[in-house]
Amino acid sequence: MSTPAGDGEDPGAGTPEAAAPFSADWKERILVPVVAAGVAGAGFGLLSRHRARLGPIRAAATYAANLSIVAGCYGGARELARDARATTPDDLMNSVVGGLASGAVLGRIQGGHFGAVKYAVTLAVAGTALDYAAMKLSPQWHDWKEHLFVDTKDWFTVPEWSPIQVLDEEALAKKREREELLFAQRALGKVSKEEP
Repeated sequence: MSTPAGDGEDPGAGTPEAAAPFSADWKERILVPVVAAGVAGAGFGLLSRHRARLGPIRAAATYAANLSIVAGCYGGARELARDARATTPDDLMNSVVGGLASGAVLGRIQGGHFGAVKYAVTLAVAGTALDYAAMKLSPQWHDWKEHLFVDTKDWFTVPEWSPIQVLDEEALAKKREREELLFAQRALGKVSKEEP
């Protein structure tokens, strides 16, 4: 538990990320890694040696489900550790605690006492390494994503001769005025069928 800050300050006032509740970013910190782990597990299942015995669909589904469960348990335990310790999301000690806790539970289910120790250490080391790599590669990922979206924005433009046109605000306002006038005239019966 964290101790209250002195001089009337709120706990965690210096770090806005620490004051955020657990549920604030659970989609980004838990759900996205679970889906990514499921996709990676399905791909690994399609390439595994068990594909011939289980069949490709069943092997992919089995690997995807198992890796998703591990990623979900690890991500949940990591976020619970972050919430309990009242730290920022980039604190690697949360990854260690989350890996030890989720690895111990999953290892106990799979392999008894020895499995709990083995899985706890393995998941703590692997999870912390992945979180450290993700933290270090995050600026490059954001730069690459921004560069990609800037390039694709200019890549797909409608040519001027095309009958499909993207209107700016002024042209869109004029179009709305014409449509409203035409609708009002049609409602009064003043426009014949020949006029556009």
